[in-house]
Amino acid sequence: MDTHVLTTDVAEIGRLQQRGLIVGIAGLVVGAIGSVLQPAQFLQSWLIGFMFCLGLSLGCLSMLMTQHMSGGQWGLVSRRIFEAGSRLIPFCLLLFIPIAVMVPKLYLWARPDAVRADEILQHKHVYLNVPFFLIRAAIYFIIWMGCAYYLNRWSAQQDRGEVAVTEADTRRFRVISAPGLVIYVVTMSLAAIDWLMSLDPHWYSTIFGFIMVAGQALCALSFAAVVLAMISSREPMASVLRAENIHDIGKLMLAFVMLWAYFSFSQFLIIWAGNLPEEITFYLERLRYGWQYVSLLIVVGHFALPFCLLLSRDLKRRPRLLARVAWFIIAMRLVDLIWLVAPNFNHEPFPVSIANLFLPIGLAGIWFYLFAGQLRRYPLLPVNDPYFKEMLANGQHAGH
Repeated sequence: MDTHVLTTDVAEIGRLQQRGLIVGIAGLVVGAIGSVLQPAQFLQSWLIGFMFCLGLSLGCLSMLMTQHMSGGQWGLVSRRIFEAGSRLIPFCLLLFIPIAVMVPKLYLWARPDAVRADEILQHKHVYLNVPFFLIRAAIYFIIWMGCAYYLNRWSAQQDRGEVAVTEADTRRFRVISAPGLVIYVVTMSLAAIDWLMSLDPHWYSTIFGFIMVAGQALCALSFAAVVLAMISSREPMASVLRAENIHDIGKLMLAFVMLWAYFSFSQFLIIWAGNLPEEITFYLERLRYGWQYVSLLIVVGHFALPFCLLLSRDLKRRPRLLARVAWFIIAMRLVDLIWLVAPNFNHEPFPVSIANLFLPIGLAGIWFYLFAGQLRRYPLLPVNDPYFKEMLANGQHAGH
């Protein structure tokens, strides 16, 4: 196959960039209006948007490392998507700056008067204090950006032919990816404790980090399905993408839908059965003030409906249909993050504020805009990867 064809720009990527910018600007404007009307909503809404964008970037990084470890053909067609997403971790670091500056506004444990009045917070103060909080955040981002930097750099060197492209050459990707996956799970679990769980410093769950990791992987896979559907009818993807590749991504989406549901239900079952005051309040807060309807929406929309739809083999082999399910899952990931953050602050008849919804949508739009720009920088396919010809072997092209 002609290398020039493989590197041809795709118009759909430009449209994604344009739409991302429009959604980003509109969302930020509406979110800013909501923040002016309810100033107390700004920081929590910004935190939701930050976690959503971070979930997309880290989910892409985790799927990129998984592909290098597994060598699956599904990862060869989606590798550039995951690489482009992982390169936006520095953008997420910029989004973290307002949170770092305004820590006491968000977190009870960062207020000295609250710590003095609460014996539990005094015991947790060794870990939950502002300097250590910022040091940990710096460590997380350094590790994540380091993994993304080397995997992207080596991939670009392959494209340019700067290294000997052999199967032995791919070993260095696995040297980063194998420990990187383990370190990612550990650091993301700690980050979930720092940035989300500590919003209610009296509550804790040992499985909470795994719920976040599964959700991020699901979000990244769903986004990859959306992008592949957009470019599947144009070259170079039209000559390369097969129904089996789309099917594999659909099966992975189904697996992570079930994994997220398993972790989430396990947490709920253990806490509800234990009925301990410091644990059960997390769910009690989300079963009143209107949050019970959001909880029901998550049960149906984040698990039951996607699970039933993704059981269909035909749907998983049709990019356009799979993309519609994927968009719905991405939307439910945002609803889930709102559900995790906002009940710690909002106890009103209509719990979700304008800022809670539109500020994260605005930040996500900017993320999509930047993502499209990153995706256009390199060939859509790893043309010099030693396993690339194997991916082009027999198989029927995906239907549209």
